[in-house]
Parts: sequence; structure tokens; C-alpha cells
Amino acid sequence: MRFKVQLLVKQLENLMMRYIIILLLFNNAAEACAAAAEDRGNSSTDALLLCRACGHELAHGTDIHFVPSRLALSSRNHTLPGGRRVHIQLFENPHGHQFEVMTFRKADVTHHWPADKHFSWFPGFSWTVSTCPRCKTHLGWGFQPSNWPDTITTTKFEESAQTFLALITHRLLSEDFASSLLVTPKSFMS
Repeated sequence: MRFKVQLLVKQLENLMMRYIIILLLFNNAAEACAAAAEDRGNSSTDALLLCRACGHELAHGTDIHFVPSRLALSSRNHTLPGGRRVHIQLFENPHGHQFEVMTFRKADVTHHWPADKHFSWFPGFSWTVSTCPRCKTHLGWGFQPSNWPDTITTTKFEESAQTFLALITHRLLSEDFASSLLVTPKSFMS
């Protein structure tokens, strides 16, 4: 019986040591990640969002602006790399295609006017297709008040507080995530 107790005590000691080592490893890793983020000087709000197809810089995290719609099939929160929480809404077009979008106050996209008042996901707004200015990939839609003319200038769209964009989430890439995919060969590191 005494031998079994000693064996049990040894197993508990080993288990406790492993637990302590794991805690230390994860604590150091978390501190290292926080220090690396601090060294970069980027908060998630000023991180860049890129076109997934070509890497063109489209918007900053500060440009994200939630515009709710009662026509969304669903709405959820999402955490971007860097910790910023954003709202994502799911919509369906008349052809049955579904799109998850984030809304932005502004982004570097090309708008294709005239705007269309039909089938708008945001009541009271007309929409126009928005594409990447570099690779022409369809990124989402620009929305303007329905009582505006069907065709407006890019300057008027960008300067108005009444306009916004809904960009398709899977066609965007955060700069933080893109940077995490790049590996610097050891021979280039000092």
C-alpha cells in the first residue's frame, strides 16, 4: 500500500511540473505576441485591409463603420487579427447568391454608376458595383441615398457622410494576416 501511495505522489509531482511548464510557456508566448504587436506600432484600428486577389490597399481599420440593415439574413461579430471586433452581415441577392459583408465609411475602390434603386439591401439607398482599382475584382457595393441622381462624381460619394460601402469579407485580406504568411529566411535575419 505504501508503494502505491509513493507512486501516486510521484505521478502527481510529474503532472504538476508539466502543468507549470505549460503555463510558463504559454505565458511567455502571450507576452512575446503582445510585445511584437506593440513593436509594430499598429493597433487593429489602423491596420490595412487589402484586395485578396492582388494585395491593393483598400481601407484602414478606422474606415470600418457598421451600418445595420433589417434585410440582413443574419448578423454576427467577428474579430480581425489584432483584436478589432467588427459586425458582418449576410445578404442574399435576387439570384440566390449569398454574401457576407462589412460596411465601410470609405475605401479605395472604383464605382460603376449608374446606381440601381431596385433590390437594395439597405432601404432608402441605391447601390452601385464596386471593384478593385488595380485588378478589377468585384469587391462589393457602394450605397448612396436613393433620392440622389443615379450618377454622381467619385468626389461627391467620398465626401458625403450619407454614403457607405458594403465589401465582401472573403474578398478582403488584413495586412496583419498577410504579413503572418510571409516567412523571412534565416539567412536574411541578423
